[in-house]
Amino acid sequence: MIRTAKTENGWVRGIEAADPRITAFKGVPFAAPPVGENRWRAPQPCADWEGVRKAYRFAPISVQDTPGIGDIVYNREWHVDPSIEMSEDCLYLNIWTGASSPEERQPVLVWFFGGGLQWGYPSEMEFDGERLARRGIVVVTVNYRINVFGFLAHPELSAQQPDAPANFGSLDQQAGLRWVARNIAAFGGDPENITIAGQSAGGGSVMSQMTCPDNFGLIRRAVVMSAMIRDPYGEGGIGKPCTLQEAEENGRQFFEYLGVSTLEEARRLDALYIRDRYAEYAAEHPQMFTVQDNVFCVGDPMVLFAQGRHAPVPVMAGNTADEFPNFLKASSHGELREKAAELFGDRADEFLSLPELQEPQDGDLWGKASGIECTVKAQFLQHEKNGKGQPCYYYRFDADIPGPDDPGTFHSVDLWFFFETLAKCWRPLVGRHYDLARQMCNYWANFIKTGDPNGPDADGTPMPRWDAYTDANRCEMVFTGDGAKPRAEEPSAFRDFLIEAVTADINDSGEQG
Repeated sequence: MIRTAKTENGWVRGIEAADPRITAFKGVPFAAPPVGENRWRAPQPCADWEGVRKAYRFAPISVQDTPGIGDIVYNREWHVDPSIEMSEDCLYLNIWTGASSPEERQPVLVWFFGGGLQWGYPSEMEFDGERLARRGIVVVTVNYRINVFGFLAHPELSAQQPDAPANFGSLDQQAGLRWVARNIAAFGGDPENITIAGQSAGGGSVMSQMTCPDNFGLIRRAVVMSAMIRDPYGEGGIGKPCTLQEAEENGRQFFEYLGVSTLEEARRLDALYIRDRYAEYAAEHPQMFTVQDNVFCVGDPMVLFAQGRHAPVPVMAGNTADEFPNFLKASSHGELREKAAELFGDRADEFLSLPELQEPQDGDLWGKASGIECTVKAQFLQHEKNGKGQPCYYYRFDADIPGPDDPGTFHSVDLWFFFETLAKCWRPLVGRHYDLARQMCNYWANFIKTGDPNGPDADGTPMPRWDAYTDANRCEMVFTGDGAKPRAEEPSAFRDFLIEAVTADINDSGEQG
């Protein structure tokens, strides 16, 4: 086992995981602390250290609202510790490896956590990389700056540092990815076989990274979980970056809210004071997200993907069955007709004739659909038309999730299964849930290794075959409470119409941009 490794800045010593054949290196620095003059700057090089640095514990999480306060599902699931250490000094990553020597060159997973780019951290208990490492993968989870610390823009920043005016959290992710490419061989990983993956805002981050031209040579595969999001009944959607000018104006107003007039003054303020004032500010103003700065972010990642302007790699993407449903709100047939005409123009009559719209789904909500499912499939079909020649695999998580809160397949619940960390979950999960998690982790590991999720189960028998999603073979992998079930997509004029609507919206956004 590799217990010590030499990085470009010095030696680190890891600690045995629950399985002593796996070594965990926690809190490994990959950039200088983003404090003082480094606040709201691109990540700077890490300083060297003497001796062997103990990498036994997770580093502090990024500055954010205190986790674990309030009775929401995420606080019941994994944001359970209000006393978790928090600091601006947060640019660290974690590594799990089962390699016995640096020469093994195992495939590498680089993981970006979710949380709306406002919250979250890699030390969340569902992100434990041990089970994937047991499958011969070196797992890296990267921390990055979030909220106002990661995504502030301001005219003074743009003037002083035009090469990195915004998107500091995204640049942290990129710096972590580049650190992995330079250093992971010392941990038994293959720097030429890196998969980037993330869920929710982490999946959106994968889209941002795979459409940044500077990263194309670093990435071999990509996994986008619950993050290709467009509302089939609306324009744009979550993850669409604002312009630099819009973000600068938001930042200027935030400085006024802070009571400062210059960047120098703002950099001297206490981090927790900025955090608390940002929470107040964001209740009445736009939160701070990815910015189209035309340096790191050169366009809407969804549009760039549809246009084929992304790293040419295999992609796995999907959604949970219940997350973020989309509806068309109309209190009468007359209002429904008006909205259909506004949305779909001369195709309104075709839309209104679809059988799923004849009765409201819930009061005055019509036409329930999964915008994520429609968007993933729209993007995969566009990807095929662009002739990239790389397979795309679609999944839907639709297992029963037990618990007194009757949660359904809520956004993020599939993480317990992909990482096979169910033993840490409080819910009364039973054997078949563990069987499903084993399969899901196997599929994921196979994809990380080769770009193809198929392969044998733990006992050597083949798992159900998962084909790529194409126009000719619209294969869905459905993860159910009774295991993985590959299915041919059921015919649905309603779904096909909405897929076309999403495609048109994305293409129109590209033309307008």
